[in-house]
Amino acid sequence: MKRKIICVVGTRPEAIKMAPVILALKRHPWTNVCVLATAQHRQLLDQVLDLFGIVPDIDLNVMTPNQSLPALTARLMTALDLCFLNEKPDAVVAQGDTTTVMVSALIAFYHKIPFGHVEAGLRTGDMYSPFPEEMNRVLAGHLAQWHFAPTISSSDNLLAEGIDSKNIHVTGNTVIDALLDVAGQCEQFSPKVSPGKRLVLVTAHRRENFGEPIQEVCRAVRHLAETRDDIEFLYPVHPNPNVKDVVTKALGGLSNVTLCEPLDYLPFVAAMKAAYLILTDSGGVQEEAPALAKPVLVLRKETERPEAVSEGVVKLIGPNFDAIVEETLKLLDDENEYHAMARGISPYGDGNASERIVDIIQKGLY
Repeated sequence: MKRKIICVVGTRPEAIKMAPVILALKRHPWTNVCVLATAQHRQLLDQVLDLFGIVPDIDLNVMTPNQSLPALTARLMTALDLCFLNEKPDAVVAQGDTTTVMVSALIAFYHKIPFGHVEAGLRTGDMYSPFPEEMNRVLAGHLAQWHFAPTISSSDNLLAEGIDSKNIHVTGNTVIDALLDVAGQCEQFSPKVSPGKRLVLVTAHRRENFGEPIQEVCRAVRHLAETRDDIEFLYPVHPNPNVKDVVTKALGGLSNVTLCEPLDYLPFVAAMKAAYLILTDSGGVQEEAPALAKPVLVLRKETERPEAVSEGVVKLIGPNFDAIVEETLKLLDDENEYHAMARGISPYGDGNASERIVDIIQKGLY
């Protein structure tokens, strides 16, 4: 008898990391896969699902302009409750740390449906950073039946919180599955870089960086753009007004800074491959870029992904003007510093995480 599994996706990063799991589940004859899109990020989500050929079976379309976290949570709780009641799945699977994931875990718990948490166990230890993601993943972690931890460190975090070891499975990170799947398809999307110039890719959009932190990042990028004629910046700007308005005002009009709409996944992978170095507050980029041998300077005060920091291929510098300028110049001007970080080391997986996850779910349901 087939088992019905609802795979929930709400944002672009979730779609990237859930796509390999969804496709792996669909390859197995014992599954009846239902893809549920909450569309917490509408356009960004659709881009990735289209790339992987995934069409949602259910689309809740909960996104509204400038939606507050309480309003989003309330809408998700009501919609997911009705959905799980009607669909009666044998299991629910979701990835990461968004409000979509937290509410999915909670509603699955209310209906006594087993919940599988992909990328389980990431922690900073600060409930307000990243906000609200740290709280979301802690709550999801205590509601899950299957914890698919990407690394030993993540597994250790769960054990420290009292999670039963028999429910924790170190699988690797599915983002590497997705990256390896598409990395060879993106050459046609490579950004144009002027001869003799090096590309610096920038992404900064996290909620805890709204306000003064994002202004600091922009001041640093502007300073570097105005004082170095050997680099060009590419900054795909998140559509949230707290990001877009600040970035456009601070960096618009600079000849060597290209501001663009958020890139589809293939062009973004192409941009990472073309970049000399990357400035980011994104969690996924911290995982993907080291596998592409690109140094990453993280615009946050802490990270739930310490493995790449320990390997020396990612450096935590915060959204700080002086640190951004200093560390960027160091990588631009010191070949030893650069090559020490550009080593192509990935502590996050071998590209087979999704099949491991499917195998664990099958054993748990039969």
